[in-house]
Amino acid sequence: MKFSMFRKSSGYRAAVIAAVLLLPACSFTEDALWPSLTGEDPKGAPEATQSEQEAQAPVLATPATAQPALGTTNFQPEGVTSGTASGTFVGKKVVELRSELKRLQGSISQHNATLQQVRATIVQNSQRYHGTVAAINTRLQVGTTPGNPILVQQFNNARGNLEQISNDTGELNRLATAVSADSTMSAFLSESTRAAFSVSGAVDEDHKQLAILEDEVNRTVVLIERLLKELAEDVRRQTNYVATERSNLNLLSAGIKGGEIFGASLANQAIVSAAGNSIFQGPARAQDTTGRRPLVVIRFDRPDIPYQQALYAAVSRVLERRPDAVFDLVAVAPGAGGPARIALNSNKAQRFAEGVLRSLIEMGLPPSRVAMSGKTSAQTKSNEVHLYLR
Repeated sequence: MKFSMFRKSSGYRAAVIAAVLLLPACSFTEDALWPSLTGEDPKGAPEATQSEQEAQAPVLATPATAQPALGTTNFQPEGVTSGTASGTFVGKKVVELRSELKRLQGSISQHNATLQQVRATIVQNSQRYHGTVAAINTRLQVGTTPGNPILVQQFNNARGNLEQISNDTGELNRLATAVSADSTMSAFLSESTRAAFSVSGAVDEDHKQLAILEDEVNRTVVLIERLLKELAEDVRRQTNYVATERSNLNLLSAGIKGGEIFGASLANQAIVSAAGNSIFQGPARAQDTTGRRPLVVIRFDRPDIPYQQALYAAVSRVLERRPDAVFDLVAVAPGAGGPARIALNSNKAQRFAEGVLRSLIEMGLPPSRVAMSGKTSAQTKSNEVHLYLR
């Protein structure tokens, strides 16, 4: 496989390079540097009175921003129906496919257990984070001394809780990568099960068991697709949330230094202004890319394509000239082969596109700026991901 930001034809390359050169390079990220809250050491400061500590208890305040909702589905496979070996070649194939499906469902069960555990951890960390931030805001609202060491300590605790949420989101991201491998395996099992019907030398019992197996494979495929979709939504919401809260913490640190509360984060106000005084909800809608030249082409024709640096350079150049730019991310699968092969390639291309989207989110691009879609192309020989600028 190889990665290409532009096609090899000289005419096309010149046109795309010229377009990119018109957009100066810049750095785009929503992860602001953590503020410095040195001041006096909280350990060396005078102890607060009991009444002051009670006044700053987290239960006295309501957080201004709610933690985004996590998915609630429990993705537990229904199991595999047992059968008897008929002794034919097809019968042996049924036994083999049934064993593969059992292993696949076992893997899904493990991933589901991990997902539920990570979700519970995120909820706990979120509750601690919002409780601490609410306590700080309550104290700042009524006024306090500049650089209050108790608020400094609470701020550091809140920052630690937010980092834990970020780490938990990274765990969701890694889980999505692992489930993607299961998705590829499920597509292979689905194709193999359908192909087994056309093998000669089978008895009626073989086809009966194949029909049951095919239904169970299809249900497993649907379960995996729903798991991937819910994971992608959780990662998108949590990543955007953490980036926003980091900006809010920067403003909160300024309030602690001055001993008074500030308004909404300037970063959040910029988002509201760009959206016409209304916060944009959900991702952008996909548009037809026919006839448009891609800004970036990533060709997945070998493992571990190092596309991140080139992707970041291209997107950052665009965003300096057009801060409100919106992108279309398209998964392109080869159109050659039968329906099963096209379906398998489309599934793989979709997983690659989701990986590119996760990379863009990690680089700081708001998820609402990217619309995902997919298509097949007779001219494409390997799975590709195209990024278009609207």
